[in-house]
Amino acid sequence: MALNLDAIGKKIGPLTKEYTWKDVVLYALGVGAGFDELEYCYEQKLKVIPSFSIASVFEFLAEVAGSSNVDLSGVLHGEQDIIFHTPIPTEGTITSEGAITHMYDKGPEKGALVVAEAETFHSNGQKLFTNIFTIFSRKDGGFGGDPGPSEKVEFPDRAPDFEEQANPSPDQPLIYRLSGDVFLLHADPEFARASGFEKPIMHGLCTHGYACRAVIKHLFPGEPERMSRFRVRFSRTLYPGESVTTQVWKVEEGRAVFRTINAENGDVVIDQGIVEWLSADEMERRKEWGAIRFDDRVAIVTGAGAGLGRVYALELAKRGAKVVVNDLGGARDGTGSGSEAADKVVEEIKAAGGEAVANYDSVATPEGGQSIVDSAIDAFGHLDILINNAAILRDKTLAKMEPENWDAVMDVHLKGAYNVTRPAFVKMRENRYGRIILTTSGAGLYGNFGQTNYSAAKMGLIGLMNTVNLEGEKHNIKVNTIAPVAATRLTDDILPPDLFEKLKPEFVAPMVLYLSSEQCPVSGAVYNAGMGYFNRAAVVTGPGAVVGDGKEIPTPEAVAASMDKIKSLEGAEEFPSATAAFGPMLDAFSPKKKEAVTADSGGPTVSKIFAGMTSVFQADQAAGVDVVFQFDISGEGGGSWQVIVKDGVCEVAEGSHGSPTTTVKMGDEDFVKMITGELNAMSAYTSGKLKIQGDLMKSQLIEKLFKF
Repeated sequence: MALNLDAIGKKIGPLTKEYTWKDVVLYALGVGAGFDELEYCYEQKLKVIPSFSIASVFEFLAEVAGSSNVDLSGVLHGEQDIIFHTPIPTEGTITSEGAITHMYDKGPEKGALVVAEAETFHSNGQKLFTNIFTIFSRKDGGFGGDPGPSEKVEFPDRAPDFEEQANPSPDQPLIYRLSGDVFLLHADPEFARASGFEKPIMHGLCTHGYACRAVIKHLFPGEPERMSRFRVRFSRTLYPGESVTTQVWKVEEGRAVFRTINAENGDVVIDQGIVEWLSADEMERRKEWGAIRFDDRVAIVTGAGAGLGRVYALELAKRGAKVVVNDLGGARDGTGSGSEAADKVVEEIKAAGGEAVANYDSVATPEGGQSIVDSAIDAFGHLDILINNAAILRDKTLAKMEPENWDAVMDVHLKGAYNVTRPAFVKMRENRYGRIILTTSGAGLYGNFGQTNYSAAKMGLIGLMNTVNLEGEKHNIKVNTIAPVAATRLTDDILPPDLFEKLKPEFVAPMVLYLSSEQCPVSGAVYNAGMGYFNRAAVVTGPGAVVGDGKEIPTPEAVAASMDKIKSLEGAEEFPSATAAFGPMLDAFSPKKKEAVTADSGGPTVSKIFAGMTSVFQADQAAGVDVVFQFDISGEGGGSWQVIVKDGVCEVAEGSHGSPTTTVKMGDEDFVKMITGELNAMSAYTSGKLKIQGDLMKSQLIEKLFKF
């Protein structure tokens, strides 16, 4: 068994979970809260303990373990780092999405680290928190990888500033596991003894919740919403009923270090703890401005000397961003240049207390694009946001469109976006974070008389976005496109005066700022915006029709006869890539396969899976394997089957075996979902849907021996 290094960078999720105030309270009770902290346990004026954020994403952690192929017999939860962006609401639906980011090799006898990161958003659109998980796999080292960074928290050489003792109940794991972590080690005495423990042990994340409550109590009592970071390393196991003491050292305003020890024997059970929190003034400032902030973010806005670009730059700076204000300073048709426009916007930002620098390069050349990005790096050290807004107009009908006017518009809009986006993407990829905004137009999406050059360039940007979206996904770079309708210098003599007044650029900016924020979960989408009205535009594909038999080339007359079906958009779909869009065409010529599934009583059943098990057996993977799997599947479609693998041969029979190596218990519907790939095996196990008795490690051979 070896780690699956190919899992690095592959998206996990989106995984969705609904919760109510009862889940919040149940978690609080599970980590020891009670009448002395009623704000965590009573629905009136309820507050969420920040560590609830890890209890709400157990399914993601299970997906990480399954995708990485870690050896479960040697797995421990190594570290947990949580960054909080917005106070957690007491109810709602949350969606988590992320990826395995690193696999570090500590050596053949020292194990491996699997690091994953997940961002979680609330159904109200707010980004709540980022979880960074580190799984320590004792048996997976020695694959020749990077050993990874070494980071150690230094504790002050003095007595703790605060100490908080807690006395978990001997039954504490039985309460905590109801929040979702139902691993048998914390409840089943036999399983615990088989794993080398005298009895079930405390969940490390339960003790994690005790520590979280302790630091809040002493550092910012009664205000859990002020926590901005909570990081720990799990170091020793703890038995239920053993008292713990959390020791806290405040090292500076807004930052402390801590550890939690077993009060009975002095063992450090949680080590290397870091907690950070916002000041009361910062909390008030965030309330005033709302949840979307750009503190420590660096943004480039092209064409920012006036109109939309100016508004974007000002609004970003108001919310904490450092801004590169780019503007060539030319006329509407792109001729001329000057520094006055960009300088004025920079002065406005600085006068309001913000940070900004001006840049006067043209986006129309690769050198200009690189210089714009270099300005951000030279001034502020990194780059997080790029808003491609620079624009010119040279309108003429196609018959009168001279090549120089065509090229000039292409150079600024389409090539210009490429010239700046390419070097910006490289910098964002290095930091594994980026937000890119492209600017299209209704002329590109729908056409507009007299704007062939402009329309073609603006539609070309949609294609650029689609591919940058695919290439940026694993680097946490999101790219979206805005189609603004606004009064700017490009439209000041085109729109009627009364309409011009209603179409202020300020009405477009809220969408652009949201798409530029950490809170934005979407990528690869186009949004119309104007007058405070927003909607999404998308390319959709109709179901179409098969003309002919796929062997003989159909005639034009046959196409004409099927045109009603071909042009219909009823049941149209969006596709995430060109490869996905090709799928329906291939499926259309495989009707027998599709009919077989439909006609065969709704597809796979438990009995059919076992009937076909020998046909999916991988004999080449069975060398030296001698094992008996007992499957006890409950439900109307269930039953009992024994699967014997020995000497490279697989035998399957109904009934129960007298002495199975491993017994798998599961409901019929969940079993079918797991076999067909709809349900992740690790997720099923940790959620209690899949129960394994006997040799737990041998159960991992099932995936290796059978390819369904």
